[in-house]
Amino acid sequence: MRMTSHTDYALRILIYLGTQPERTATVSDIAGAYGLSHSHLLKVALRLRRLGYIGTTRGRAGGLRLAMAPEAINVGALMRTTEDEFALVECLQARGNACVITPACRLKGMLSEALDAYLAVLDRYTLADILHNRAALAPLLGIADQAA
Repeated sequence: MRMTSHTDYALRILIYLGTQPERTATVSDIAGAYGLSHSHLLKVALRLRRLGYIGTTRGRAGGLRLAMAPEAINVGALMRTTEDEFALVECLQARGNACVITPACRLKGMLSEALDAYLAVLDRYTLADILHNRAALAPLLGIADQAA
């Protein structure tokens, strides 16, 4: 299983915001901290807002903030909402499977089991688990003064 950059960036946004929960941050702040594309992060942030993971405030003092406690943000659930396709191979796709051996192939079951295990591991963790080392993360993101 390979995570898309969309999900990777969603996690990065949440980690950044979680390192300074008492403050808002802009997409520019986050893009600068990670050295990522502002426009791509903006798209991810908009999706996170629609999904209810972050809140936004307009205006001079505006920005992004977590919309829920880090303990309430499950990594597996986030993955399921930000990934569009979990098909590791063609036969796992919802549509368009043209593989001629699908009716007799045992690989499909093995890969489905592996994917279930992958997601089960992620289901055991929350953003709070990722942020346990907040004091080490914050200086790497250029927000050392705000680390809790």
